[in-house]
Amino acid sequence: MTALPEDQPQLIAEDDRDTAVQRLQKAYTEGHISHADLDERLHRVLTVKTHSELVSALASLPEEDAGTTSTIAAAGGRIQRRGVWRVPRTLKVESAFGRVHLDLSRAVIEHPVVDIELQLGTGRAKITVPRDAIVDLDALHTGWKDSHYKPRRHSRPGGPRIRISGAMGFGRLKIRHARR
Repeated sequence: MTALPEDQPQLIAEDDRDTAVQRLQKAYTEGHISHADLDERLHRVLTVKTHSELVSALASLPEEDAGTTSTIAAAGGRIQRRGVWRVPRTLKVESAFGRVHLDLSRAVIEHPVVDIELQLGTGRAKITVPRDAIVDLDALHTGWKDSHYKPRRHSRPGGPRIRISGAMGFGRLKIRHARR
């Protein structure tokens, strides 16, 4: 029996691998890991093929406190987060004009619940969530257009719950699950 495309592991991109190497180097220079640990983890990061293996190689690395609230703000232009990045417990996104694109498909999500608060004036917003995520939009208020989200029919247990709240003036929020 062959695996369905959605059951295949998520492969990593080279920019994700580069970001992981930078995180390891930073942890070593700050004295959080030993030279031997750095060598072992670098070998793993440079040879892994899937996203889950990469997350495992980066496990327990200290970085900014992901349990706090982080704010991404721009008056105009584009706000974008993608690749391997650590998602804080609460993420506030503020933009008066412009587009927002948050890609959580390869992100390191360490919390069972992630709150994303949107404060958007005009422009589109797109959020890509992990395949197994559960999305809650009940606390989001839209002004001009409704949000576009089609929940997955078959969710696997254990995925993060992404709660999206806040307000959008003019523009549309599109949420989709990662394909792989």
